[in-house]
Amino acid sequence: MHESEVIERLRRIASAPEARGLTDDVALIDGLVVSHDSIAEGVHFFPFDPPASVGWKLVGVNLSDLAAKGASPAGALLSLTISGDGEWESEFLTGIEQACESYGLPLIGGDTIALPKGAPRVLGMTVLGRAGEHVPARSGGHAGDVLWLVGTVGDAACGLQLLLDDAGSAGPLVDSYRRPLPLLGPGQAIGPLARAMMDVSDGLLLDATRLGDASDCGVEIELAALPLSPAFVEARGDGKGARLFAATGGDDYVLLAALPPDADPETLCLPQAARITRIGALTAGGSLSLSWNGAKVELPERLGFEHSGKSAEQDPAAPVADRP
Repeated sequence: MHESEVIERLRRIASAPEARGLTDDVALIDGLVVSHDSIAEGVHFFPFDPPASVGWKLVGVNLSDLAAKGASPAGALLSLTISGDGEWESEFLTGIEQACESYGLPLIGGDTIALPKGAPRVLGMTVLGRAGEHVPARSGGHAGDVLWLVGTVGDAACGLQLLLDDAGSAGPLVDSYRRPLPLLGPGQAIGPLARAMMDVSDGLLLDATRLGDASDCGVEIELAALPLSPAFVEARGDGKGARLFAATGGDDYVLLAALPPDADPETLCLPQAARITRIGALTAGGSLSLSWNGAKVELPERLGFEHSGKSAEQDPAAPVADRP
């Protein structure tokens, strides 16, 4: 069963207004932003990944959902599976502890279960955040809004490819894949201006399409404008092919925001390391349109990663999916 089919079925159950129609990454309940993500061995992390980095990643991907709503961390519930002698779990919890301390996230409860021998680990976390005065949904964009990206794309996908080629790979690109950094500060700064905002986890092109669909808008993206890190450019270059790779990779956990055309986020007081780039716009009608230095580019066959019943077999160590 495809992920989008599952979500469509769940919409019949999740009918409360707090669920936002399951078109967003979060629920909004009495001033709290609530989100949940799970990661699975062989789908979101490798069996040979350091357990502490898996713990960090679980916290990071969940906090990224709060960042996309301009929220501040309030608490977390952990779902932990136990297998073997406990050494893996002990190191995993070290990563959880480090990430929670780094971002001021209190762990307030959760659940543990034991796995049958040989079963892959599946780990989950629910995070709660304090909402600001404005919680931007995916669905608030207007035709003519400018699309801004906070952060760079492609590093994690490049790190994943390095690990697929050589399990002993290391360096900043591998670190980007294993230890995502949620952009909480930039999210809180940009959130009040954003008509629509989300984090990019399944690939920029796919997630931008989701934002456009939720806002009943088309999307235009200029590939030449996409921000790339020096490490990515050194590994893959900065030509059209490299930028398509970056735009369709996953696990970026950067922020995509639709702002009114008269808003200038470059004037905001953003954290020093934050990089914000204008990459396109929302349009009236239509779907996704790509260009390269102004010339139209044919859409790639694959816009990003989508979960299905066979996705773990076809695309190992793929990114955590958002709601469509």
